[in-house]
Amino acid sequence: MSLEELRKKIDAIDEKLVELINQRAQIVVEIGKLKRAEESQIYAPHREKAVLDKITQLNKGPLPDKTMQAIWRELMSGSFFLEHPLRIGYLGPQGSFSHNAAILKFGQSVDYEALTDIRAIFEEVSKGHCDFGIVPIENSAGGGIRETLDAFVETDAMICAEANMAIHHNLMANSPMHDIKRIYSQPEVFAQCRNWLAATFKDAETIPMASSSRAAKLAANETGSAAIASSVAAEIYGLKVLCQDIEDVANNITRFLIISKQDAEPTGDDKTIILFSTAHRTGALVDVLNVFREYGLNMTNIGSRPNKKREWEYYFFVDFLGHKQDENVQKALVEAKKHCLQLSVLGSFPRSPAIL
Repeated sequence: MSLEELRKKIDAIDEKLVELINQRAQIVVEIGKLKRAEESQIYAPHREKAVLDKITQLNKGPLPDKTMQAIWRELMSGSFFLEHPLRIGYLGPQGSFSHNAAILKFGQSVDYEALTDIRAIFEEVSKGHCDFGIVPIENSAGGGIRETLDAFVETDAMICAEANMAIHHNLMANSPMHDIKRIYSQPEVFAQCRNWLAATFKDAETIPMASSSRAAKLAANETGSAAIASSVAAEIYGLKVLCQDIEDVANNITRFLIISKQDAEPTGDDKTIILFSTAHRTGALVDVLNVFREYGLNMTNIGSRPNKKREWEYYFFVDFLGHKQDENVQKALVEAKKHCLQLSVLGSFPRSPAIL
C-alpha cells in the first residue's frame, strides 16, 4: 500500500477510536451519578489496578505495555473530570519531581495544587481541601524522606496508592559553568549527586531548598547561581541545562505515596504500611519483627524516626506484602500490638512495581 493509503487507514481508525472513547465516556457519566448517590470514592486504586492489569494482558503489541498504560491513565483522568473533578496536592512549584509524578499518575484532566512543603500536603488532605496528595517517601539512592515520615507521625492521612518514577537530575543555569558560585536544590537531591558535585564543583556553595523547582525558579533570577532539577523545570523557568543526568546512581528511582482520608480495597497483590513505637528495652524491636516472620509476612522496607517528645525513643515504619483485611495480617497486627506502646496502620494499597 502507498503512504497515502496507509494514512487513510489511520484516519478511519482514528474516527472509530474517537467514537468508542466517547461511548466509554457516556458510561463513565452514568457511573459518576451512581457514585455520587452512594457517596463512594471517585478514585478507586483497586479498580485502577484491575483496569491497567487487564489492558496489559490484552496488549499483544507492537506498542509496549507502558504506552498502553499511559493511554488508559489519561482516559481515567478524563473519567475523573466527568465524574467529579479531583484536586491533587503536590510539592511545588510547577516542574518539581512531585509535579511530574502527579501528572504521570493522575493525568492532565484533574486539578493540581502546588504547596510549599510536604507537611502542607498532609494538612490540605486532612482538611479536605485536596482529595489526594502525592508525597515522596524514599529514593533508591538517598533513602527515606524525613519530612514525609514525620508528617505521618503527626497527622491522620492514610495511604491509598503508590507510584515509582525514574529520577534524572540536571544542572541548569543562565550563567556559564565557571561563573557558578551557588547551587540550589533539595537536600535529598544533593545527596543523590554527591560524587558528581565533589568532582565538578569543589568550591561552589550548595544551598538547600524545599523543592527542586523552587530552586530552579530562584536560580533563574540570579547571576552566578545554578539549580539541580528536572528538565521540565528548566523549560518552565527559562534555564539552560548545562549537564544532564548527574545523579551518582544511574537507576535512580523515587517512590511516591498517594495519601487521602482512607486507604484502598484489597486486590490480591497489596502492601500495608504500619507505624509503631516500642518500649525502650532490649529486644523490643526484634519481638515485633519476629511476629511478621511467624505469620509469613514479607517485609519490604523498614525505617525509623526519632520521637520528638521522648529522648532515645523511635517510631518505626514497616512495609510488608498483604492487606489489612487478610486473615494472617489481622492476626499478626493483634500479636504485634502486644509488644508496642503504639501501633497504627497507615494504609493498605495495591502494590505497584512498575515505573511511571
